Amino acid sequence: MPLSISLAEARGFLRVGDASEDALVGLLVDAAEARVAAATGQALGPASPAPLRLAVLTLAAHAYEHRGLADEAEAPLALVEPWLAPYRTVRL
Repeated sequence: MPLSISLAEARGFLRVGDASEDALVGLLVDAAEARVAAATGQALGPASPAPLRLAVLTLAAHAYEHRGLADEAEAPLALVEPWLAPYRTVRL
């Protein structure tokens, strides 16, 4: 179940008109949240900063638009790097 983005928000962003694809949308948002959380070291939730939530939506949209295409299936974190960079934990 998505943590930072509601299914209604995700459906709106993806322009999915009804709940028929809720399982897929939820899966894509879950996967995107996991990638953003791993990249930033932060737990995500509804109160997460807007750039992190937008990164989740963008990665989910990329995966939704390119599903079934092997060459395009891997959503590059570079796509959302400008939104993630300020939230990354710096390690020396």
